[in-house]
Amino acid sequence: MSKPDELLVDVAALVESGRSNQMSLTVVAGGAVITGRLAPEAVWRQRVSDVLKDSDRLGEFSAVFDAPPKDEGPPSHLHFHVARILQGTVGIPETGGMYRVAIKDVSAWTMGDFSYSDH
Repeated sequence: MSKPDELLVDVAALVESGRSNQMSLTVVAGGAVITGRLAPEAVWRQRVSDVLKDSDRLGEFSAVFDAPPKDEGPPSHLHFHVARILQGTVGIPETGGMYRVAIKDVSAWTMGDFSYSDH
């Protein structure tokens, strides 16, 4: 297991404190490049739960995300919303998605998000 980047843990802790959900971040984890905005875990869970509730086939899973996050020490995960996995010249999904990434799995990161332009 790799040791989590303390600076990245501090960034995640500031987001978790609820002071801002406007932090844009790009990370490399497991070879994937993920770019988007961070959200506090509780906000992220609520958004995922809301999406699942609206699904005829997945609605029963919404309750899993309604449970409050366990507040045990420093953050262990980054919670992205409006995020994309960059693949070639496209971001998947194009409109942005919800991703949870273990901080210990992040091999590189930078402030800001990336997007492509055809111009």
